[in-house]
Amino acid sequence: MKWDFTTTSWSQVFAARDGSPTESGQALEALCQAYWYPLYAFVRLQGYDPDASRDLTQAYFTEFLEKDYLEVVDPSLGRFRAFLKVSVKHFLSKERRKEHTLKRGGRAQVFSLDAALAEGHYRVEPVDHLTPDEIFERRWALTVLERVLGKLRQEFSQTGKSGKEAEFQQLKAFLTGEEPRTSYREVAAELGTSEGAVKASVRRLRGRFGKLLREEIAETVADPDEVDDEVRHLLQVIAPWEPERT
Repeated sequence: MKWDFTTTSWSQVFAARDGSPTESGQALEALCQAYWYPLYAFVRLQGYDPDASRDLTQAYFTEFLEKDYLEVVDPSLGRFRAFLKVSVKHFLSKERRKEHTLKRGGRAQVFSLDAALAEGHYRVEPVDHLTPDEIFERRWALTVLERVLGKLRQEFSQTGKSGKEAEFQQLKAFLTGEEPRTSYREVAAELGTSEGAVKASVRRLRGRFGKLLREEIAETVADPDEVDDEVRHLLQVIAPWEPERT
């Protein structure tokens, strides 16, 4: 299963809070599905084992919905992910003060959590180098990049020409600033075109990638003036922990 998290726009948050019953339910489910793994990883780094982390994450979302946390969300006060981090910290603090942190099975399920899959993903996170806050931020940043690359791939592949999906897979390595494993010349040979044509395609894709990235970021902040700072923050979050090349 591919970890396909979606980013959260304020319009989605408002739909969950103020929409019709159908719109609200769909938006709430999307919010939970988008953020449950980043929050699971956050809880896991507090020292809880996989089962407890799963139960606490489920319990947090149950309380999130039952107590209408969205009623106090205000975009002018900051980013939605910051609100989530503060509220889950408060939730865990309350749980620690209880004699029994959580009575498993005693709360209604908001949605299904695949703990085994989550734990497998968690084990490849660079947890030795990251605090709980940092791993949450890192997962958010990777979520945004995955979302943008998905949109770009869809656009590129829908041009009506055969082989565009394979071409995108060859070109996307040049988009994110990482050192590609292959050269322009090798990609050109693989695609049966010239090195100049490959470079031209990469320039166009980079331009579109940057535009889509800014649009995606704009959907997660309350003030358009915050977009540039948020892009810089995203790049800072992921840069120190890029995987080593082998």
